[in-house]
Amino acid sequence: MPSFDFDLFVIGGGSGGVRSARVAASLGKKVGIAEEYRYGGTCVIRGCVPKKLFVYASQYSEHFEDAAGYGWTVGESTFDWKKLIAAKDKEIARLEGLYRKGLDNAKAEIFDTRAELVDAHTIKLLKTGQTVTAETIVIATGGRPNLHTALPGYELCISSNEAFHLEELPKSILIAGGGYIAVEFANIFHGLGVETTLIYRGAEILSRFDQDLRKGLHEAMEEKGIRILCQDIISSVEKVDGGLTVRTKNDKVLHVDTVMLALGRTPNTESLGLDAAGVAMNEHGAVIVDAYSRTSVPNIYALGDVTDRVQLTPVAIHEAMCFIETVYKNNPTRPDHDLIPTAVFSQPEIGTVGLTEEDAAKRYPEIEVYRAQFRPMKATLSGRSEKMIMKLIVNAADRKVIGAHILGHDAGEMAQLLGITLKAGCTKDDFDRTMAVHPTAAEELVTMYSPSYRIRNGERV
Repeated sequence: MPSFDFDLFVIGGGSGGVRSARVAASLGKKVGIAEEYRYGGTCVIRGCVPKKLFVYASQYSEHFEDAAGYGWTVGESTFDWKKLIAAKDKEIARLEGLYRKGLDNAKAEIFDTRAELVDAHTIKLLKTGQTVTAETIVIATGGRPNLHTALPGYELCISSNEAFHLEELPKSILIAGGGYIAVEFANIFHGLGVETTLIYRGAEILSRFDQDLRKGLHEAMEEKGIRILCQDIISSVEKVDGGLTVRTKNDKVLHVDTVMLALGRTPNTESLGLDAAGVAMNEHGAVIVDAYSRTSVPNIYALGDVTDRVQLTPVAIHEAMCFIETVYKNNPTRPDHDLIPTAVFSQPEIGTVGLTEEDAAKRYPEIEVYRAQFRPMKATLSGRSEKMIMKLIVNAADRKVIGAHILGHDAGEMAQLLGITLKAGCTKDDFDRTMAVHPTAAEELVTMYSPSYRIRNGERV
């Protein structure tokens, strides 16, 4: 048997990498992990966590407005961007410390350096030039924002990375993209008082989400004052006195302080030595893996966004636990990417799990659609006009609920519980015999007794 420095070496200190390293080390394996930036990965350092803190901050402007309808008199309010950034940075530093502490307590060896593969069992640590060997290697280097370098003036733009560290809050911003990152930041900046425009090449924002939720959110955002330009793209960005001039494909000219590009993410595989180790990648630079997260090299695995399967933090963690079961517990386990609940922390929020109406209609001969649109109770006294939308998609043949979609307050919280329900295979009859919690918005999910309409062979009836 060949002798290795480590049983497992993990390249990448994000959610998937840290989980696989920490659990393997707790099982008594000799584990090394290397990260060139900060432990915690995109989610903790410059993704989900700071973004949600920004979402909370941006909601207070509406909370202050709504308070008047409930009898409160709120005095003049001001917002301090620098104070928010400092508080956010303090919390992120605390969380990074917990990630490091978890690894340290499990006796994993932590390397603060970029690491690259030399061959299938050898890793070079660039900070010191040291090489180490490992029996098993995990690639968990995540992804990064696509800089869209073909765009004239791209270097004048920011990505979501820089949005968390702006020195000053801009007076106006143009955000390119129609995915959840673009939509969330559009709501964040608008809530903080920034004149906000969203530009997207598609006919409607948030492709792959249910059409009713897409339209409902679009209308709510525009009603708030966010400008949305669909079926258009930025053709150039130019620096001028007082800001940036943006020209679009549809001959629009916009003058803004800041342009943010949220045009997808790219796997972090460049100069990682994957070719030297024989690890295959696809045309987008993502690591190709089998059903068990194994790469084309038998002892090398890849987890999380670097594989470009499902770019969600809980998915990377789930893949890490499946890796542990497969490699160290003699229990081959495939990651389950079916029925993943997810949320868009827009304002109003989206929570969703399962098939959209459009996808379900293509897959099943007949579906039932249960749909409710209503003004939430909280809005009655505040005078706010936004509506909630709730939808259940049901396979008519066996009455199984195959999709659940919510637009409104706390939609993400509801989606988490609906994920359990759909994963368990519950039917619409199970929903119908569940007692409602009153008064709540969620009670609509168990009181929609008759379908709003059916779709048979792709046709609404």
